[in-house]
Amino acid sequence: MSLTYRTLRGPDVTAALDDLARLRITVFRDWPYLYDGSLAYERSYMASYVGNPRAILVAAFDDDRLVGASTGSPLMDHADDFANAFAPSDLPLDQVFYCAESVLLASCRGQGAGHTFFDARESHARDLGFATSAFCSVIRPDDHPLRPKDARSHDAFWCGRGYAPLSGVVAQFDWKDVDQAQTTQKRLQFWGKAL
Repeated sequence: MSLTYRTLRGPDVTAALDDLARLRITVFRDWPYLYDGSLAYERSYMASYVGNPRAILVAAFDDDRLVGASTGSPLMDHADDFANAFAPSDLPLDQVFYCAESVLLASCRGQGAGHTFFDARESHARDLGFATSAFCSVIRPDDHPLRPKDARSHDAFWCGRGYAPLSGVVAQFDWKDVDQAQTTQKRLQFWGKAL
């Protein structure tokens, strides 16, 4: 299998919305997100990339099948969600590009997609004049009952790309875990690097 990559914009995002929604639900259902998602929410979330000229959506394909996607947009597009998290930081929000997520089917990993996704988003952010790239990762306890025995952290990969945790910059979001009846609050640590 050899992956190919395309940057989707406008109508291409619209045409791929259902595939993107299903992909996010599938990947985020696994550790560490354990997200019990819905197509309706995912379609709505991904639609925010359709009309945003400063957003990027990089899609990975195996032949014509969508197997991965990575998104990003200016942090100010998410200011309502993240302003409180960045309050302890001296980073100006209008200079931060937010790398929202990278999702890839497990069977397609190990071929460099992670680097391709970050390269594309960081290049896009630099072209737009942003000074900092940032993303967040869910914080789960080591003794979480659904943690797989072979679970491994992505910290080494992120550090290798020059990212480091942003001290005190922690967001809080609610979602329903696969083993829960209701939504619960999760903490997400922001990581960042200068571009």
